[in-house]
Amino acid sequence: MTDNAQDLEMIKETVQNYFDGMYYGDVARLEKAFHAEAFLFGHFHGKFSHMPASGFFKMVASAPSLESKGEPFDMEILTIDVTGQVAAVKVRDVYMKMQFFDYLSLAKVDGEWKIVNKAYHHD
Repeated sequence: MTDNAQDLEMIKETVQNYFDGMYYGDVARLEKAFHAEAFLFGHFHGKFSHMPASGFFKMVASAPSLESKGEPFDMEILTIDVTGQVAAVKVRDVYMKMQFFDYLSLAKVDGEWKIVNKAYHHD
């Protein structure tokens, strides 16, 4: 774990931008959270899926936001592990009425923490 409180707060802010981007359908917040070359991998409805972050942004932009549908904000950080300039963050979020567990890999790039990879599973 890091003992740098500033890095920890910056990581939490990046993850909050990720959460808010999904909840409000705000692609600008997602773009702020993710590195431009990030990829997402996981199993969706039992099938392995992968896409660049830009594909995820398009998916979020094309759907009504959770906020507009009156769904509760149900997203939380479960663990944060930081070593130097990289971090692993496990989160739980409800999106499209499914519970997801995401493993977010972050790296500090030009002084900012960015999600560089997302691996996910949903129940």
